[in-house]
Amino acid sequence: MPFNIPNLLTWLRILLIPLFVGIFYFEKSWVSLPNQNLVATVIFTLAAVTDWFDGWLARKLNQTSAFGAFLDPVADKLVVAAALIMLLQLGRVAPVVALIIIGREIAISALREWMAQLGQAKSVAVAFIGKLKTTLQMIAIPMLLYEDPLFGIVDCHGLGTVLIYVAAVLTVVSMLYYLRKALPLMRG
Repeated sequence: MPFNIPNLLTWLRILLIPLFVGIFYFEKSWVSLPNQNLVATVIFTLAAVTDWFDGWLARKLNQTSAFGAFLDPVADKLVVAAALIMLLQLGRVAPVVALIIIGREIAISALREWMAQLGQAKSVAVAFIGKLKTTLQMIAIPMLLYEDPLFGIVDCHGLGTVLIYVAAVLTVVSMLYYLRKALPLMRG
């Protein structure tokens, strides 16, 4: 495993997960109930920013590696799954939305692994629709975590709910896109 800044940021993202989840379980004297949403939102947002930043740094510093290419999407999926499970427990996201998003991540990861074994990894490389889905998730989830009105005018819960439903639709569309790309190899 190459020890470099991008990989360290990816590991940081993974290490933030227990802290993020723990915020909702800590003794209320550590993090008061009104501050739980804010602290969880800040931690998730930090993880989301490191997702973008580690990829950018890896390319900029020419520190890309096979291990980093493997670990980065795993970290992303773990962070999103942890957030969706917490939102589900808090009653802020519908079970079907969490199931669609987490289920798609597992299915597409398996598809990519299979395609890589066939030497066809590039045929299911990340497409624009997948990036758009991820962007909407990374905007919706902090809004649902924060939940309270932002600046007294932005309905975070309402807007986050709309965005997570749009992300769920794009999740299905992107899954169908990747499956369609892999279909010719599935028939063979």
